[in-house]
Amino acid sequence: MQTNSLRTMQDNQSDELYEQRTIKVDPKQSLLRIDKFLMDRLEQVSRNWVQNAIRSGSITVDGKSVKPNHKVKPGEEISVLVAKRLNDDTPVVPQDIPLDIRYEDDDVVVVHKPAGLVVHPGIGHPDHTLVNALAYHFDRDRLPVMKGNERDQVGLVHRIDKNTSGLLLVAKTDYAMTHLAKQFFDHSIERRYNAIVWGEPDEKEGTIAGHIGRHPSHRQQRTVFPEGDQGKWAVTHYRVLEGMYYVSLIECQLETGRTHQIRVHMQHLGHPLFNDHMYGGNRVVKGTVFSKYKSFVENTFKVLPRQGLHARTLGFVHPRTGEKMRFESELPEDMLQALERWRRYLAGRTSGTGREESI
Repeated sequence: MQTNSLRTMQDNQSDELYEQRTIKVDPKQSLLRIDKFLMDRLEQVSRNWVQNAIRSGSITVDGKSVKPNHKVKPGEEISVLVAKRLNDDTPVVPQDIPLDIRYEDDDVVVVHKPAGLVVHPGIGHPDHTLVNALAYHFDRDRLPVMKGNERDQVGLVHRIDKNTSGLLLVAKTDYAMTHLAKQFFDHSIERRYNAIVWGEPDEKEGTIAGHIGRHPSHRQQRTVFPEGDQGKWAVTHYRVLEGMYYVSLIECQLETGRTHQIRVHMQHLGHPLFNDHMYGGNRVVKGTVFSKYKSFVENTFKVLPRQGLHARTLGFVHPRTGEKMRFESELPEDMLQALERWRRYLAGRTSGTGREESI
């Protein structure tokens, strides 16, 4: 009897939405086309999906690309990039929710997500998510699903936090899905964020690196494990765009894509995101706590009632044309207003007028 082993690779460099599964071909396996071989060993996949995944590089043999007519041989290791399963099976119901589409063609869609909109259904958010909107606007049955996840993700290639605004990439075909998933897995996607953080980093440019994993005491949070004994390797490059002593506007470029990565890394650096309730940014971190200043900060929290984080730049290779595509989105109004308040406050402090204290 043939016994092919299926295991999950513990790849510390992988994006959290994807994982590689490896099939070890049995020593007694006869020659067989790889697409037919995998159809018998992967759940709910079509021959077309397997062929698209092979062509996009999401399926390799002994670490090398092959053609769909490759004949598997005894002892070969076949790696398949699949989506990780999420912890719930909430059904996706199409809902008429407005979408801010910044680009669309036959293969991909670039959507601007407002702060407050959850990306996909889950515990506490069974509907009224971006995925529900995608299912309605693009016909759930026609958008692709990354294999390995039983839930219908309808074209979703990656995600950002509920209270983070900015650009998201959506696939419209199986080939686009597998091709883009491979780019995310390989960290070749360009993702740049703008963030408002407390204080000014000592270095105007730098790199934050360390293993990120679940906090041992607060399970909803992540934390950095400097010794690397837990979590997954994460790298964030940052540079200060505008320093205002109390706060700074920075740009963060993701090299990896861990949950809450920028929020965790900036807290680890000592500069949590402004008004980040989960990571300590919703209090006075920089400056005295005298009543007028505290009042100013609290009023600015009301202007920006979420963490100051925006997915501004998204760059990728188009799966069909091979063209390098890059999209920018403007800072949302709540972040612009918060920044303007801080500029006026700093100007008032510098001039000594004291007018800023009543803002």
